[in-house]
Amino acid sequence: MATGEANTTTEPAPLRVPADWADVTPQWMTAALADHHPDAEVRDATLVTRDDGTNRRARFELTYAAGSGPARVFLKAEGIHREVHARNGNLFNESELYASREPLPLDHPLCYRAVIDRPGLDYVLVMEDVTDRGGDPRDSTRPLTVDQVANGLRGLARLHSRYWEFTAATRPKLAWVQTWAPTEGFQIGLRRFTPRGLERGAHSLPAEVTKYDGDGIVDLWASYVATLDRGPLTLLHADAHIGNTYVLPGDDVGFLDWQVVRRGAWPQDVAYFLVGALTVEDRRRAERDLLGEYLAALDVPARTRPSADDAWLHYRACAAYGLAIWLSTLGTDGYQSQEISLLLAERYAAAFVDLETEPALARLQA
Repeated sequence: MATGEANTTTEPAPLRVPADWADVTPQWMTAALADHHPDAEVRDATLVTRDDGTNRRARFELTYAAGSGPARVFLKAEGIHREVHARNGNLFNESELYASREPLPLDHPLCYRAVIDRPGLDYVLVMEDVTDRGGDPRDSTRPLTVDQVANGLRGLARLHSRYWEFTAATRPKLAWVQTWAPTEGFQIGLRRFTPRGLERGAHSLPAEVTKYDGDGIVDLWASYVATLDRGPLTLLHADAHIGNTYVLPGDDVGFLDWQVVRRGAWPQDVAYFLVGALTVEDRRRAERDLLGEYLAALDVPARTRPSADDAWLHYRACAAYGLAIWLSTLGTDGYQSQEISLLLAERYAAAFVDLETEPALARLQA
């Protein structure tokens, strides 16, 4: 499993970010794999799938003139929203994380090479194709089981434990990681698209949610995010919704797409993942036990360990985060399908009501 070092290099020569997938030659791919497979010489790099949307993604099948390496690789580069990602502080996060070589102690794709083009607002990641290990990527139309979510939470607990209370001084390779804040750059898109998401979802959202206008929903999001800079802080995936997960044989859960990675309080990862990954019924039945599974797996100093009551309060407040994100996404065209976005908006809306998120958030702010 790719649960150890995120081994890549930031040395650019001789690689450049390909302007088009046709620019990925056997020589380019040989250089991309050299850190992990120094004896490999790629004979052919054949493009088998591509998706040029929010990000540019492609799969290549490889054959070798010498040595050996993966039979297939997955490439990810920036797409049509580079200015948006630069504005909200997410553009280079994933490539910086993989290039740092800092270990990520949960399942994630192995990255062979990260190439960053800062002036061009672009990057490319050359990664393993997790489907070769039996990885089954999920989305909201295929929710996880309670046991699978428990496994995912244990992985997040390992990640959070390793970087518990980290700072730029203690982890200089992660000095670039931003601490969560409700920045204006992040809010611009939310305030633009959430009103349309509310209109599109009005027929299936509870009155406790539709009583708000778009700005009201985003204000709740901002109020919640403003609580995430209170210690103890750790390294967060920060976008751990079900669409960024895959299930492995044996029901372990891995996490894709680290583009939003942040420094912040642990509940954002835990609640955002748990609420969105389960059906509403399964979440209602199992959420307290699942939160207990996470806390039991958290290996941190006793003086900083969250109490069960404090953890429950923070968990309740987090529905404000997912609700705004997925109502905003529902209001866009092209980021996610409306079916996927609506299902997630419904799950976070149900949690918003069930967990009395607004009064829980008020208590956190007091």
